[in-house]
Amino acid sequence: MQKLSIERLELAGLTARVVGPADAKVTAILMHGFGAPGDDLVGLAPYIDAPVRFVFPAAPLELGGLYGDARAWWLLDLARLERDLASGRPSDRSAEIPDGLTTARETVLRLVAEVQARYADNRIVLGGFSQGAMTALDVALHLPAAPAGVVLMSGTLLAESVWGPRMARLAGVPVLMSHGRADQLLPFAAAETLRDKLTAAGAKVEWHAFGGGHEIPPQVVDAVGAFLRRI
Repeated sequence: MQKLSIERLELAGLTARVVGPADAKVTAILMHGFGAPGDDLVGLAPYIDAPVRFVFPAAPLELGGLYGDARAWWLLDLARLERDLASGRPSDRSAEIPDGLTTARETVLRLVAEVQARYADNRIVLGGFSQGAMTALDVALHLPAAPAGVVLMSGTLLAESVWGPRMARLAGVPVLMSHGRADQLLPFAAAETLRDKLTAAGAKVEWHAFGGGHEIPPQVVDAVGAFLRRI
């Protein structure tokens, strides 16, 4: 495990933690999932063996109340989520365009622009976990120029009518995807569908299935490190 310093910055109106070497040639922007605190993924940085700079932005929406420091990129139907968990059959969300997706996209696009301006000539990798992974892919599909790579940990296919026509923008782009076969929140089959669509569009997809649920196991952390080293 590496010992790394953490810098706190305000970027595009978001509080972000920046971790990694000052002279890094690649910056990985990793976004946390729904209901997590803004610094939820920061603890992964010392375990990801790659000479990159990490930017961990806190999502703009505060859930508050019983959720403490929980945040979100857009709001979810929590009653539906509870029904899915109770039934053990997570919903297919491929046709949904969530309220708030466009706003989240615009915010993160500004964040990317500020990161690129701050770290000149730096290559950008976009990624995240769960809702953060969906946000990362949505932004990657709307960037003026394709990112250097995309990391999708336990995400799913959303907004297919919007994403589908844009997937060719990621032709030739390395994409790491991971998903648990026992995921009770986001269907494994939907992740496989997203994988196949990105592959058909020409993205260089690296697929990591694992036996657990909605999580980031050590083998995925190792795979992310190897992926970033190659980039």
